[in-house]
Amino acid sequence: MLLARLARVSREVADTAARSRKTALLADLFRDAEADDAPIAIPYLAGRLPQGRLGVGWKVLGRPVPPAAEPRLTVREVDARLTELGKLAGPGSQAQRARLVAELMGAATEDEQRFLFGLITGEVRQGALDAVAVEGLAQATGADAADVRRAVMLAGSLQAVAAALLADGVGALERFRLTVGRPVLPMLAQSASSVAEAVGKLGAGAVEEKLDGIRVQVHRDGDTVRIHTRTLDDITDRLPEVVAVARELGEEQFILDGEVLSFDADGRPRSFQETAGRVGSRVDVARAAREVPVSPVFFDVLSVGGRDLLDLPFAERHAELARLVPEPMRVRRALVSGPQEVAEADRFLADTLARGHEGVVVKALDAPYSAGRRGASWLKVKPVHTLDLVVLAAEWGHGRRTGKLSNLHLGARTADGGFVMLGKTFKGMTDAMLTWQTERLRELAVEDTGHVVTVRPELVVEIAYDGLQRSSRYPAGVTLRFARVVRYREDKRPEEADTVETLLAAHPEVRP
Repeated sequence: MLLARLARVSREVADTAARSRKTALLADLFRDAEADDAPIAIPYLAGRLPQGRLGVGWKVLGRPVPPAAEPRLTVREVDARLTELGKLAGPGSQAQRARLVAELMGAATEDEQRFLFGLITGEVRQGALDAVAVEGLAQATGADAADVRRAVMLAGSLQAVAAALLADGVGALERFRLTVGRPVLPMLAQSASSVAEAVGKLGAGAVEEKLDGIRVQVHRDGDTVRIHTRTLDDITDRLPEVVAVARELGEEQFILDGEVLSFDADGRPRSFQETAGRVGSRVDVARAAREVPVSPVFFDVLSVGGRDLLDLPFAERHAELARLVPEPMRVRRALVSGPQEVAEADRFLADTLARGHEGVVVKALDAPYSAGRRGASWLKVKPVHTLDLVVLAAEWGHGRRTGKLSNLHLGARTADGGFVMLGKTFKGMTDAMLTWQTERLRELAVEDTGHVVTVRPELVVEIAYDGLQRSSRYPAGVTLRFARVVRYREDKRPEEADTVETLLAAHPEVRP
């Protein structure tokens, strides 16, 4: 498959809001694709690089290269070149990187260059494209979309299912079964604004603590234990204490879903960053386990004793969980029979927050485990933090945001009346907002490097965020987690923006 075809479809998908049209475009693409193209085309369309970060910065990408006159690059050739690029390291690697990027861009047409630029910089953002790709694959191959979704769930990889479908047809879906030792994509929760809203939608349900840890899936088959993250990375060797816990449970074969957290001496959860740092540590794991031990907290079971439990109602799965896992290692919960018990659910939320956790998840008791999907039968509720910050700069967008100022640099006031950057965000912006902020920020511009436009710190924006974490990248020593734009506050002056001191006071657990 030519990269030009993929780039064109990516642009057409971005330009249409109709899901049916997106599905039809992807179905046409998959009909023409070979099996080996799918594992590359799918992440490219969603704006992901299979190689991860390539170490290519704006300085290299910003060098103009004359485009090719005719398209000739294939997606597999591009993937091979990017793989080579990602392997570069050590002395002289920067010069080699610049050479390989120039060669790649020189072999690409103008449209392909734009697509590659956006792909490498992370600006090809198509939202929930994987879900549409599932429907497109089903349409292209004559498979049932529900069967494709289940295969993806069980394989833990849309790319693997796509390659099998395109190579061998609908019958290939039978290969994908729940297997102990092979991780599946976890079930995720949608958001609700309040416990009342969540209980009103679901009726009878369980209200469980929402933990701010690392999602894990623990597989045991006899003495063999494997631990995987929500992205299916194998982290078994980093968590010896979790392996030991799994081996002590009463069944020889199971798959458990939960989180690992680190607790302080008072039994309160440490910050997400501390837990993430421990789980991410690969050096001297024994010492890391002594200094920052983690504990598993389980909330679901997918398989036990060789039985697939995915299609069972949550109430029955939890009964199996309670039989297998001791209460101290199960997530705390309260059962509600419906909206008439919202007050009890609210009290549970308040108690959960007081215990240092980030909120609750309300779960329908009759729902199966919809692995790999953000199902409507799990609704998360957590307090929304907001700040009024000042825009310090913005970055020019790419892809469908070409010509628009997109990624905002956000600043809080300091004690001396200045501003300090807390992070960036491109999330939460409508097309109308992008147009308005581009015009407004250009009026405030003091410098334009071609990538970043620095502006006078006069425009106040309300930002929602999920939490705070320490960061050496920013002058205040902290940065916002999952920041997104709520609205602009033209009614506020910059001197009314929130201060760094106010922010730190609200999050004492992450003071730098």
